[in-house]
Amino acid sequence: MYKNLAATFVAACVSSSLFFPAHAADEAAPASAIKAGFVYVTPVTEAGWTRQHDEGRKAVEAALGSRVQTTFVANVPEGADAERVIRDLAQQGHQIIFTPSFGYMEPTLKVAQDFPGVKFESITGYKQAANVATANARYYEGRYLAGMVAGRMSRTGTAGFVAGFPIPEVLQGINAFALGMQAVHPKATLKVVWLHAWFDPPKERDAAMALFNQGADVLAFHTGSTAVMAAAQERGKMAVAYHSDMRQVGPDAQIVAVTHQWGDYYTRRVRAVLDGAWKAGNVWGGVREGMIRVGHFGTKVPQRVQQEVLAAQKELADGTRHPFRAGKQPVRDNQGREVIAPGQTLSDGQILQMHWLVEGVQGQLPR
Repeated sequence: MYKNLAATFVAACVSSSLFFPAHAADEAAPASAIKAGFVYVTPVTEAGWTRQHDEGRKAVEAALGSRVQTTFVANVPEGADAERVIRDLAQQGHQIIFTPSFGYMEPTLKVAQDFPGVKFESITGYKQAANVATANARYYEGRYLAGMVAGRMSRTGTAGFVAGFPIPEVLQGINAFALGMQAVHPKATLKVVWLHAWFDPPKERDAAMALFNQGADVLAFHTGSTAVMAAAQERGKMAVAYHSDMRQVGPDAQIVAVTHQWGDYYTRRVRAVLDGAWKAGNVWGGVREGMIRVGHFGTKVPQRVQQEVLAAQKELADGTRHPFRAGKQPVRDNQGREVIAPGQTLSDGQILQMHWLVEGVQGQLPR
């Protein structure tokens, strides 16, 4: 299914890619500097998925200074174009290449076979090799915390979610968001619109407007632009920012932001290449590892709500709270089936294979 989704996503991207060396041509890097390449699936916009990865790239430069030279190529569709760009970066002498999009996984592995001396970082991928590491974040932890804010702030008890594709990562976020809402508002419900696209601002806006028209007064989203936040601002409603702080787009609409923090991970991996200590592996980090954070609360959010959510964030970090842990009663899906037994917590394997919608989420999974 993932391969089909990757192919579908090509149509949602603009075919042209943009190449950007981090330094001007007359600013040659020292001979000892490592060259690190980054491939982005969308343009670098003011906020969103790609913006956060580019902030991570900048953090590498800030931390390592003249020891590193970075390059990024933006707006690269998944598939054949991605393979071409990744191969070009390897041929240009980049010693480490970061490919942060799920559909880049197979092209990354293919190029890695031909360049065993280059290190590759497949972000959101799951297949590894001797020179290919994988990493991802526990986005669902931030979703749960954002759901708590939405549950406290919603007047109707109905929220909306604009979703890209029904893959486990997205389902984890939808379910965690609903469970976070229900932790503070037990009768809260969540309506979902599936876009079958990651980055399509007009479709994202239309979906947001449809959800507002159906009675939702706060929205979350798993897409790549700021269109949902802009729609909430336009309609005088509320929204949860994802990937980045989006208050510049929705100064009145944003109630909280779930932000992804890649700078520390990227810096550690580049430094490992410099030190000759890089090894392939798999990292799945969340609040505890500093890869996921909630904050940037809107001015409408009371201090007591902010404090409640920040306290819950600490509990996620120390393990005393888990989004997918049942209390005395089981957690059921929206078809009535028990999916988490009383007192039990889902394992990582179960979370990674998630294919259900929790009770309170309206609708069914697309076929």
